[in-house]
Amino acid sequence: MSAVAAGARFPRLRWFGIVWLLVYLPVYASAYGLRNFLFLCNIGVILTAVALIVRSRLLIASQAVAAPVIALAWALDAGWKLATGDFLYGGTAYMWDPAFPLAARVLSLYHLGWPLLLWAVLRRIGYDPRGWPLQSAIAALALVAGRLLAPAADNVNFAWTDPFLGRQFGPWPVHLLVCWGLLSTVAYGATHALLRRQFPDRVA
Repeated sequence: MSAVAAGARFPRLRWFGIVWLLVYLPVYASAYGLRNFLFLCNIGVILTAVALIVRSRLLIASQAVAAPVIALAWALDAGWKLATGDFLYGGTAYMWDPAFPLAARVLSLYHLGWPLLLWAVLRRIGYDPRGWPLQSAIAALALVAGRLLAPAADNVNFAWTDPFLGRQFGPWPVHLLVCWGLLSTVAYGATHALLRRQFPDRVA
């Protein structure tokens, strides 16, 4: 299915993508700073909006690979906090921090709706299996950026230490390679397999 044909089946989502960026970008930039956009979740939701605007089936597929992984990690950490009073790994600590504006924290609930939106879009246009290698490449760039452009205290994309043991896996290039390998093969590989199985008749 061509990008134009795909976009014609959900034209209003183009406007949703535009409105989302107009609201989300300034609110998040003001609340968290520009470095926050280095996180894979924020890169992903921006790319999703862009994909809806330009009607890119491939870009939508790439974020459909990433979104369930990110949403699950986010939901587990937030749910752990609600259930036990403590965080599983601390990735959602900002949601309970009154120092950040409420509007920005409410917008962060996109982590839960984002994969559902992508799933609904894929039901209309199908899944492009090239999304897996594309998202793996995006993740590699995000990991390197998190290491080189953000301080260790931010631990963007866990590019400095792992989320549970708080340690680095050997020299930093090795650490990044291990994190990228687990993310791209285990996590993304699982969602890729699920999407191919769910949309077998629409694989390009």
